[in-house]
Amino acid sequence: MSGANRGTGDRVRVLVVDDNPVVRAGLVSILESGGVDVVGEAVDGAHAVEQARLLRPDIVLLDVRMPGVDGVAAAGPLSVMTKVLMLSYDTDADVIGQAVRNGASGYLVHGTFQADELIAAVHDTVTGRSSPLSPPASRAVVEALRGEPAPASPAPRDDLGLSPREAQVMDLIAQGRSNGEIAQALVVSEYTVKNHVNRIFAKLRVRTRGAAIARWLGTAR
Repeated sequence: MSGANRGTGDRVRVLVVDDNPVVRAGLVSILESGGVDVVGEAVDGAHAVEQARLLRPDIVLLDVRMPGVDGVAAAGPLSVMTKVLMLSYDTDADVIGQAVRNGASGYLVHGTFQADELIAAVHDTVTGRSSPLSPPASRAVVEALRGEPAPASPAPRDDLGLSPREAQVMDLIAQGRSNGEIAQALVVSEYTVKNHVNRIFAKLRVRTRGAAIARWLGTAR
């Protein structure tokens, strides 16, 4: 494990949280081989909060199912201090929806991403370029949000200020499509889709894909 010193000043500093030592070791190996500084590890939510206060990482990679304080509960206090990216095998819609509501910037499901995609997701989350959601997680967020009662006065879509193309992209996001899948559907580059997504987030005044979906579906609280 690397030390807490950032060295060049532009390397991302990560806290890895998982109760399974084999999973933690695997994540540490992937991150460090990708040029990311792992400044600490934690075994549950309470330990993660303690370590985050001490180490001040740029981002926390947070498991869901852990003894004691789980990842969903820990996402709240952690997101006040730093960016939180959930990493879990759990695809339960309610769990994912609650993690997003608690402040998680993204949710990746183990087995749905490669090592380079994890590194990219870490950087994108820290810089705010995107809010990574694995396709199963994105679909689960939509499920969870649709299962909630709508507020009394949801904002009309016409009042959200999206262009026709941005509305088209937002509809695809709400269907759980990844940026790559949206690019294929609209026959444009993934770079163009990312630009659309960034503008959508700015207009909807949200920072995460889940929050954007909630606002678009009229269920944001």
